[in-house]
Amino acid sequence: MLLISIIEELKELTSASESLAFFLCQGTDNRLRSATAVLRGLIYLLLIQHTSLIRCLHAKYHQVDKLQFDDNNAFHALSEVFENILNSITEKRTYLVVDALDECEEGLPLLLDLITRTTSAPSSRAKWIVSSRPTIKAPLTNAAGVCLSLEVNAKLVSEAINVYIDYKVSQIEVAEADQALGSKVRERLREKADGTFLWVALVFKQLYGRGKRDMIKILEDVPGDLTSLYDKTMSQISGLKHSDPELCRLVLSATTLADRPLHWLELPTLAGLQDEITHLADIERIINLCGLFLIVREGYIYFIHQSAKDYLIKAACTKIFPNGEGHAHSEIFSRSLQVLSRTLQRDIYGLRYPGYLVNDFKTPDKDLLAPLQYSCTHWVHHLTKVDIKSPQYQINIGEGGTVHLFLQSSLLHWLEALGWMKKASEGIHALMTLEKHILVSFFTRY
Repeated sequence: MLLISIIEELKELTSASESLAFFLCQGTDNRLRSATAVLRGLIYLLLIQHTSLIRCLHAKYHQVDKLQFDDNNAFHALSEVFENILNSITEKRTYLVVDALDECEEGLPLLLDLITRTTSAPSSRAKWIVSSRPTIKAPLTNAAGVCLSLEVNAKLVSEAINVYIDYKVSQIEVAEADQALGSKVRERLREKADGTFLWVALVFKQLYGRGKRDMIKILEDVPGDLTSLYDKTMSQISGLKHSDPELCRLVLSATTLADRPLHWLELPTLAGLQDEITHLADIERIINLCGLFLIVREGYIYFIHQSAKDYLIKAACTKIFPNGEGHAHSEIFSRSLQVLSRTLQRDIYGLRYPGYLVNDFKTPDKDLLAPLQYSCTHWVHHLTKVDIKSPQYQINIGEGGTVHLFLQSSLLHWLEALGWMKKASEGIHALMTLEKHILVSFFTRY
């Protein structure tokens, strides 16, 4: 939230002779949590502002094997392109903003080294603004710059939160109309906020649409820290009626273990809720029951914050994974192969023409492959998360097992589906991962 405000401010303040590029890391999305993704995002925004410098990208792309931009060496190829772009920009200043560096889970040391290198060079005109939890402060101490600790500047943070509270209260009509209520809401929130913007935002999520009496009760009962707030939400879920607690558990389990945010069409299969979820409204109802953990945006289900996912994995794991994470991964794997085996077929779109170009094809409104996207690209990922010593794992990968039968009957259908999704390379990578994992399993057994 703080970095977004800084980015918006920089957009207003940067002149025509200055450049701005930014990237917001997100640990809950595999597309937004790697050093390579950060570089790709920054390069893209810089090239939009300096189209003539696309030559720096073309030069490297044609000079080396094109696969270097997709495999594990991608960061090294892109960092060279990135530094060439920075050196070629003649403007007075280039501002580079990266939020939540601690959520960059892949290649973080490489990214930190690049930041240090590009800020320490005497001729550098690049100015980095990065945010992170305190865990990675040390590796940046050699970089030329200023470290601002929110803990040390607690008074300034508190003042900013007070402004934020005033703004949010002004958006609640009943609190604005009743001055006494508005003052009480502000007072209680300031007492309990403890310097946490997210806590304030989550409490306001509960206040919207409530009457005066409910607002006062929520403010009196709400815990004053995030962990306790999440604990209370889990207790509320457990206290729901009929099958709702189990529906919430299955949704939270699938979204927590998924390697990226799920589309609502993908969730029913992965959570085993094909009968309960048939429309987006069904998903939205369950998400609302899940309280402060999840949110739906443009059909995709996101965690409201990284701390929500961290809480579920660490503090609530026995509740959402009663049989363990490995068993939950095994269920997602099994459900994925079941739906793929049942749905995939030769010429799934009925085109009857094997030479049809993917780019010329217009996806039908009711796309048969839309609910299968995640299952197609990630079933191997979930298999590798299952304990290789467990009986279920051995049944899955053994001769005549689940994987053997699927590849025997549906390999070509699966590859065709991946082609339509433009994910063929991910399928090849999945097969290579599967082969390595089976070999490890074999040698572990014998």
